Amino acid sequence: MTEMRRRKTGSKPIESITFDETDRRILEILQEDSDTPIQAISQTVGLSANPCWRRIKRMEEAGVIKKRVALVDQARANVPLTVFIGVSTSRHEINWLNRFRELIDEIPEVVEAYRLTGTVDYILKVVVPDMGAYDAVYKQMIQKLEFNQVNSMISMEELKFTTAIPTAYL
Repeated sequence: MTEMRRRKTGSKPIESITFDETDRRILEILQEDSDTPIQAISQTVGLSANPCWRRIKRMEEAGVIKKRVALVDQARANVPLTVFIGVSTSRHEINWLNRFRELIDEIPEVVEAYRLTGTVDYILKVVVPDMGAYDAVYKQMIQKLEFNQVNSMISMEELKFTTAIPTAYL
């Protein structure tokens, strides 16, 4: 068993929680399909339903399980084009960063965003139906904030996609 100490992640502290192999297995099952019935999870991990449910609730309360979502097929949702946008700026003050966060929150096509080290300051993942829609997102961004450089990379093929994180480090 390993113990996760109380620490800050974003603005939400994670309570001290001990994980064992059963917890890791439960998380693996839920990451594969969060709709898996408690009965099926409990049978797979060798627990009765109530202790299994309590473990899941404990992980939710501790913030390890943030939420359960539906994964939508991009092509069937008519947003088959994925564009990664590398953004560089000479503005590194908190006010600019807050305005940037507000901007990307306003654009639903931006599905992921990260602040980076290195030559690119931020990378965004954008999903759109076509180049015209991407161009509209691009124009919306450059009209509201100043950037040194915006570098777009179009995904030609998805080689790996998962929302599951490794559980071995718990």
